[in-house]
This record gives sequence, C-alpha cells and structure tokens, in this order.
Amino acid sequence: MEIYLVGGAVRDKRLGLPAVERDWVVVGSTPEEMRRLGYQQVGKEFPVFLHPETKEEYALARTERKTGHGYTGFETCATADITLEQDLQRRDLTINAMAETPDGELIDPCNGAADLSDGVLRHVSPAFSEDPVRILRVARFAARFAHWGFRVDHGTNALMRHMVQDGEVDHLVPERVCAELVKALAERTPSRFFAVLYGCGALARLFPEVEPLYLVDTEQGHGGTSPLVTLDAVVTDSRDPAIRFAALVCDIDRLEQDAFNRDTLAALCERLRLPNSYRELAQLALVHRRQLLAADRLEPESVLGLLENTDALRRPERFAGLLQVCASDARAHDEDFNRETLAQALATAQAVDTGALQQQGISGKALGEAIRLARIKAIETSM
Repeated sequence: MEIYLVGGAVRDKRLGLPAVERDWVVVGSTPEEMRRLGYQQVGKEFPVFLHPETKEEYALARTERKTGHGYTGFETCATADITLEQDLQRRDLTINAMAETPDGELIDPCNGAADLSDGVLRHVSPAFSEDPVRILRVARFAARFAHWGFRVDHGTNALMRHMVQDGEVDHLVPERVCAELVKALAERTPSRFFAVLYGCGALARLFPEVEPLYLVDTEQGHGGTSPLVTLDAVVTDSRDPAIRFAALVCDIDRLEQDAFNRDTLAALCERLRLPNSYRELAQLALVHRRQLLAADRLEPESVLGLLENTDALRRPERFAGLLQVCASDARAHDEDFNRETLAQALATAQAVDTGALQQQGISGKALGEAIRLARIKAIETSM
C-alpha cells in the first residue's frame, strides 16, 4: 500500500500558492483494507475514503473506460494492481497529473512541471475528449492563471473544438455548468473563462447570451481584448460571484438592450439553475441600473421610490452589492456615478424614527404616508 499527494496541491505548491485542499491516491490497496484501517468510504461510483483524523480524501488508484455520452458515461476500475502512472494518465491536464511521494519527491510522467513552467494548459491524453466537463475546467483554469500568462495549448483547443462539434457539450447537465460557472466567476480573471469557451466554439452552446459580445468584438477588429468590460471592472472591487454575475448581465444588456429583459434573464438563470441570490441581484441591476446611475438628478421622492423598488430599506446589504455593480459599470464606460448620494439617502431614510410617529397617535395608512413623507424630507436634507 503506497500513498501519494496528487493534483492541485502538487501544482499549487510549485506555483508558490497555499494548498486549499489536499487529495491523495492510494496504490495497492482495496476497499476492505481501507475500511479496516478506519477510513470512511464515501464514493459510490469509485472508492473514495475520508481519513479517520484529517478527513481528507483518499481515492484508490483507478482507470476509466468510456461507455456512453457525457461525464457520467464511464466504467471505473479500481483494483489493487492499478499503478500510480495509470491513475495520472486519466487526468485532464498535465499540470494536474503530478504526484508527490511522502518524502516530497515529484512524480511527473506527463511532463506537467514543464508545462507549469511554460504556462501551458495541455491535455494529458486523447481520453480528455471523453468528458465534456473538462472543457469547462480548462476554461476555469485559464481564468485562474491568466494573470501569469497561461494559455491553452493549440492541440488541446483543437480537441475541445472537436468535442463541441461531436455534441459532447450538449450532454452537460445544468448543475455541472452552473458549478463551473460559479467557480470561474470567483477566479482572478473570470472573463478569460468565456474567451476560452468562445475560442473552442462552446460558448454558443453553453452561454448563447454571451457569445454576441465576442462576435461583435471580432467584427470590429478588437480581437485579443475582452468585451466583458463591466465584468473586468468589477473584479478589482468584489470577489462575490453573485456581484460578478450581475456585472456580466450588465455587459449583455449593454449590447442587447431591446432583446435582453426580465424574461430572457429569468430563462438564463433557470437554464443554469443559478441560486436565487444571483437571479435577484442581476434582475435589480438589469431593471434599475440606469435610474441608479442618474440618481443625483432625481427628485427626493423619486430617490425614495428607487430605494423602495430595489427593496433597499429591507435588504441594505444586497443594495450595497447593487451599488457596487453600478459603480463598476459606470467606470467601465467612463460614466459618472454618485454612489455616495444613494448610500447617504438610504442611511437617512432608515434613520427616520417610525416609533416617534406612532407615539403621536398616527396609525394605519396615515402612518405609512407619514413615514414616507418623513423619509422624503430626510433624503432631501441629505442631498
């Protein structure tokens, strides 16, 4: 029985990055032996175990054979005679196919260290084409390491294009697309995720709402620059994927103001099975962004109406995220936006003492109107 550190932890160590999680491969063992040693089995499709103390994942070395379409159509073999090299050969990219012995010795049968040094995202073997999720993973790693100049190998991109043409990406379930999208939005350069998908032809299949931005960008001769300017702007201000998704929606809306609306946004979110928090914030940005950008030219009563329509009084944290989206959108397009005016208007409206009005004997509809008038007056004073 031999145990090796594998995958991302080995890669990130060589990049000087902290290990977020560590994965281990066990060679020469069986499920029965692992359970006898106190490991808890959690994998159903193939044997994965949790360490009795650290709770880190230990997987038996395995091979895979394609049996159908999509990422679930595999037959797995995890017998005790599977070697470490065989296990590494089934992985997606060479930079993820390195292992380390307990003494820290590097085992690198796929030359991942060289590709890591050269900044190349290269597939391990032709078996890459058997799992369409790998297209999304390549795009996500491109987004993670774009600031270091990582690029997708030409051969890997060609293989990805063939996968798209063969219809493999059409077998991706929404939950997997959503999971990779959310992870990509949290990366350092999320727009690179969409650029890689466009480059291999997968963007039209997976995110057809985004593809027109790249088509227009190419037609105008801007190839090499990102058309997702609001998304690029927001990454310096927020790491929240929900805020970044709303920024992406702003980019789509800038191009397709007449075609992209509440219904098409709802259809996009439903298709991707996005969390409600993403949908709600994106819809607020889509519907109210232009009014918010012009808020310093509105009358106090209209400002209050805007705060009410965005539910800012009850959901101030979400409203703060909305203001961040608007600020990034304005900066990306060299527009003015007085964010502080809206923040101050909300603060003064919230500060209205509704209890004092109740103590004056006002109730019912009259109380609601009195609160509204007091908030308008407070906002007028703050502006």
